[in-house]
Amino acid sequence: MTSGREFYLWRERAKQAAIAAQISPAEVDWLLRAVAGLDNLALRLQLLSGQEQVLVDSSFSQLQNLWQQRIEKRLPVQYLAGTTAWRHFQLKVSPAVLIPRPETELIVDIAKQAAGEELNAGHWVDLGTGSGAIALGLAVTFPQATIHGVDISAEALAVALDNAVNLGLTSKIHFYRGNWWNPLAHLKGKVSGMVANPPYIPTAHIQQLQPEVLRHEPHLALDGGQDGLEHIRHLIEVSVDYLHPGGIWLIEMMAGQGEIVTQMLKAQGYYYNIKLLPDLAGIERFALAYRR
Repeated sequence: MTSGREFYLWRERAKQAAIAAQISPAEVDWLLRAVAGLDNLALRLQLLSGQEQVLVDSSFSQLQNLWQQRIEKRLPVQYLAGTTAWRHFQLKVSPAVLIPRPETELIVDIAKQAAGEELNAGHWVDLGTGSGAIALGLAVTFPQATIHGVDISAEALAVALDNAVNLGLTSKIHFYRGNWWNPLAHLKGKVSGMVANPPYIPTAHIQQLQPEVLRHEPHLALDGGQDGLEHIRHLIEVSVDYLHPGGIWLIEMMAGQGEIVTQMLKAQGYYYNIKLLPDLAGIERFALAYRR
């Protein structure tokens, strides 16, 4: 065990190091809660400094080592802890999967609002499931539906399955390894809704991403090809074979892609009631359409 004074002084030094590295100092407390298991109230009220000894879930040296990796290697704090909060879930994450972002939480709410009563059951698909976040959100939101999660990465699917097990949702979700719709031939013409957060960053922009993303998050889940629309274009063309009439097509996209995605959906000819919807910052982040 370590004295509260030592923790307090380290915490202050770590916050200063974070500021110098242009990292949010709030991440220090995030790590203390997630890895060391320290109480949020004790951190907020700075009660640690008065304690002779602090019982934590990991050693003080382990904590110091993790924070050193955060500063020097720019390793995201979520990967250091191996977990992150998303909606009301606590999800396992690793460098095999993208870290689920807060803005992506909205895609599940949009799916719920768009579905209405007639689409609450049936088959829902999360393409490029990664950590399984969207599939898990769909499983809770549509309790009468069967959810299918697809990813090309075996390592990502292992993380998704662990999350489904931890949340008790394995009976609701089927996971498949493969490229987009390829493993789901048995669902042609039967799908009530497709939800996806596909790679949408133009290849030339990848090197401009912040170091946490560039160095550590999987490029397979980021790179959308030359114009950033390679995978979205594929999903527009192929999904019509899988969605039943009235079925939902819903994706997350990059800011500024809305107009061309709308044009592609219209040009395909099988989509109607096409909408662009904003994220929490008011940026057009989601494209929604229905199959004719």
